[in-house]
Amino acid sequence: MDTKQAITDQLALNPMDPKELIQTVGLYGIWAILFAETGLLVGFFFPGDSLLFLAGVAASPVAEALIGATLSLPGLLIGAPICAIVGAQLGHWLGARYGRKMFEKPNSRLFKKEYVEKAEYYFEKFGPAKAVVLARFIPIVRTFLNPVAGVLGMDAKKFLLWNVVGAILWTDGIILVGYFLAERIAAAVGDKIDRYILPVVVLIVFVSVLPILIEMYRERKKKRSERLTTAVGVVAAATVAGMAEAAAETFEDEPADQHRS
Repeated sequence: MDTKQAITDQLALNPMDPKELIQTVGLYGIWAILFAETGLLVGFFFPGDSLLFLAGVAASPVAEALIGATLSLPGLLIGAPICAIVGAQLGHWLGARYGRKMFEKPNSRLFKKEYVEKAEYYFEKFGPAKAVVLARFIPIVRTFLNPVAGVLGMDAKKFLLWNVVGAILWTDGIILVGYFLAERIAAAVGDKIDRYILPVVVLIVFVSVLPILIEMYRERKKKRSERLTTAVGVVAAATVAGMAEAAAETFEDEPADQHRS
């Protein structure tokens, strides 16, 4: 392939196709994408979950048959979380440094204020620590929550701790799932992995967000219980007040001589 053809192929690259990304940019490109997706607001459109899953497949013994490219498993397991950590720290620093000015821009194809609002919602709902970890598994939110954490004043050291935990769970967890399932996938679908990658990734994302769904269910159940307790308290208070009022009226209606006796 000559230089002109290589440049043409690069320009024709589809950033939403994880298999094509792996074939074209390789290990270093994956590192760069993870950094951009977690540290730069313009990186939210990259297919982080499916990219990590297929990267794990590309590090397996059946990589060439399924992906058409081979990656280093140690390079993925070490480099991927590091780039995700550094990217998120950059996002946090930018948020702390520039504040809400970062988000004061009109909606466009690459930016919508609802992305920021969604990140703030998770931050406020689950608290800083849980939000930083859980956001890793939610597309778009994982990009915007980092600067939002900086804007809302989350301590940099505390952010670093939970950033490291979330990055390792997210990157290495999904990479290893892809790596260990690769041979089963090859046996089941052959080289037709493109047809099945979306359902597999959807399943992975669903499993990864289960803690969030469980937390939301618990929160809703807690609020329902609190509302019920409040309602019972109001009814009880009203009942006691009604009984006291009725007793007072009864006392007033009794004859005066009966009170004296």
